[in-house]
Amino acid sequence: MTPTQLRAYSAVVRFGSVKQAAADLSVSESAVSLHIGQLRKELGDQLFTRTAAGLAFTPGGLRLASRSAEMLGLQDITVREVSTAGTGRRLLRVAASSLFAEHAAPGLIELFAGRADDLDVELSVHHPGSFEALLLTRTVDIAIGPRPAAETGLVCRPVMNYRVVVVAGATHPLAGLRASAAQLRDQTWLLGPSAAVDMGAIPALLRRLAVAEGNQQIFQSHAAALEEAKRGKGVAPALSFTVAPDVRNGQLVQLAGPYATLESVWHSLTLADQGAPSAAAELARFAASPRAIQAMMRGSGVNVSHFRPSVHVTLWS
Repeated sequence: MTPTQLRAYSAVVRFGSVKQAAADLSVSESAVSLHIGQLRKELGDQLFTRTAAGLAFTPGGLRLASRSAEMLGLQDITVREVSTAGTGRRLLRVAASSLFAEHAAPGLIELFAGRADDLDVELSVHHPGSFEALLLTRTVDIAIGPRPAAETGLVCRPVMNYRVVVVAGATHPLAGLRASAAQLRDQTWLLGPSAAVDMGAIPALLRRLAVAEGNQQIFQSHAAALEEAKRGKGVAPALSFTVAPDVRNGQLVQLAGPYATLESVWHSLTLADQGAPSAAAELARFAASPRAIQAMMRGSGVNVSHFRPSVHVTLWS
C-alpha cells in the first residue's frame, strides 16, 4: 500500500463517490479507480460495491477506512516531526470555533506560548462539526469551541463559562426596554461568522427566538457586526466580557430581559494521551486555569481587518 493509494481510498470514503474524490484530489476518475483496483488486488478484498443508494462497504473496506485515516495522519506527523527535529522546536496546531478564535484565543495562546521557548502555536478556524475528524486524522492537535452534540471517544474538558448578551446602539428603539421574544425576533440581527454554523451559543440563541434568515446579516467578523450595532443598524449578540467597555462608555446598550442572554461553555477536545503528556493535553489543562481565563477575557482580540474565518488562517505562530 502506498500513501497515494490510501489518500485516494480515504477520499472515496469521505465523499462516497469516486467522481467527487477525484475532484477533491485534482486527479482523474481513472487515476482514483486505478489506486482502488491496486488496493483490492493487494488486500484480496472488494472494499466496496456500487448500489442504487451509493457505495456499500465490505467489513474489510470499513476497517481499511479507519486504518487509512490513522496511517495518513501518522505519516503527516512523521514528516512534520522530522522536518522540525533539526530546529529543536515543537508545533502545536489549535482548531477553534470562530467566536473563540476571534475573542478568547489570542490572549490564551500568547500566555501559553510564552511559557515555552521551543513551542510554536498555529491557530486555525473551523466548523465545530469537523473537530472530531480533524483530530482523528491528526490534522490538528487540539480543538476548542462548543461541546460536541454526541459522545465521542475524544477527551473533552470544560474550558470557560461565558455569557452571550444582546446589545444595540444607544439610540436603538429597544435601548432601555425589557425586550420580549417577539420584539427581538423582529429586529435586524447583526452577526459574526459563528451564526453561519449550527453549533454554539449564538446559533442556539437565534433558534430559541426563531429569528428569520431574512432578518440576519452576517459579517466577516463579530467585531465588524458590533461596529454596525454602534451605528444603530440593528441588534447584535456578543460575549459579555468583550462589550463591557463599550456598554460602560455608552457606545452600546445591553438589552434587558431573559430572552436577550444565554449562558454557555467552551470545551477543549484532544486525543487520549499515549505515553508522555503532549503539548495539546497541557494546553487543555492550562486553558481552564484562572490565569488562562483572565488572559482570554483581557486579550486584545483579533483585528477586524485581519480576521478571515472563511479560510484556515494562522493567527499566531
